[in-house]
Amino acid sequence: MDFGLSEEQKLIVETTRAFVENELYPHEQEVERSGVLRPDLIAELKAKAIEAGLYAANMPADVGGAGLDTVTWLLYEKELGRANYALHWTCVARPSNILLAGTPEQREKYLFPCIRGEKSDCLAMTEPGAGSDLRGMKASAVQDGDDWVLNGTKHFISHADIADFAIVFMASGEEDSPRGKRKKITAFFVDKGTPGFSVRDGYRNVSHRGYTNSVLEFDNCRIPASQVLGEVHKGFEVANSWLGATRLQVGATCLGRAERALSHAIDYAAQREQFGQQIGKFQGVSFKLADMATELKAAELMILEAGWKYDQGTVTDQDMAMAKLKATEMLAFVADEAIQIHGGMGLMDDLPLERIWRDARVERIWEGTSEIQRHIISRALLRAVGG
Repeated sequence: MDFGLSEEQKLIVETTRAFVENELYPHEQEVERSGVLRPDLIAELKAKAIEAGLYAANMPADVGGAGLDTVTWLLYEKELGRANYALHWTCVARPSNILLAGTPEQREKYLFPCIRGEKSDCLAMTEPGAGSDLRGMKASAVQDGDDWVLNGTKHFISHADIADFAIVFMASGEEDSPRGKRKKITAFFVDKGTPGFSVRDGYRNVSHRGYTNSVLEFDNCRIPASQVLGEVHKGFEVANSWLGATRLQVGATCLGRAERALSHAIDYAAQREQFGQQIGKFQGVSFKLADMATELKAAELMILEAGWKYDQGTVTDQDMAMAKLKATEMLAFVADEAIQIHGGMGLMDDLPLERIWRDARVERIWEGTSEIQRHIISRALLRAVGG
């Protein structure tokens, strides 16, 4: 078992880290304090990311991406995760890989412009009454001749305000199940500007300032059948086929922030003196550092192992749920302990720690709550023994 990185992986890590530190860090204070990511700054940093070969790096080489294997992609995500989320996600965009499920015509219209940085996408599943229970969604799609008519509301839709189109999941029918009727789901491409489709401001969020969420409203929004992504009534299948690794992506970005927080804590513990000695020599502080480093290492190994298994075709939902659960809860622990070590200074926005602490909260909610991850894990354990 080889835990070493190849020369190519080392180069990607070094290149991404240098970009993050030199191009993204300098703008963090502005975005954090204003809550706004300026359009001209997006354009500037996007151009630099494209020039550096970091833009749309999650995509396969045959469609114009970097063609990274999953482990290398997660290492890249970890480095990007060090920075303010709005900066690294918007300016060094990674288009949703669900775009790869499109037809050749859909790829030309949506996928390739996103890879070139000419368009951006957003993914719309969550509703006010349907978060973890997506089968409970009420937003509907009804077929009318060669068209589909969409009605309903989606919310918490990330960066929809600047997206050119949305990939929207709608209830398109019902089917019988052992637990009674359940919704059939279909995915659609909906372009910004389509009559009956509107985007309005979402909620003020304690986490990820500058990274907006929006409310999407559909009022008899009519779109042609050519806008269906995948097969009709097979929206869950297309989502499960193409979105599974996003849990690992969330976990990987958590690693980067935790590593940054730990680095600040170590430096402070080595320099700050109280009662005539460095505070790092006090057991109350030194043991915190030891626990933080151990939790970080455990989470990193779980993320990278799941990524390796993903490439081998052996990864399970349990593997990805465990990795996501560990990494997100580890970040909350590390961020909190880093602030405790810094004392009052840790809560000041002169340092990135209070941001990392705030941002950590959402990671245990989106892409599947910690409770959902525990459900996936426990269900797999019980099924293994016939439970």
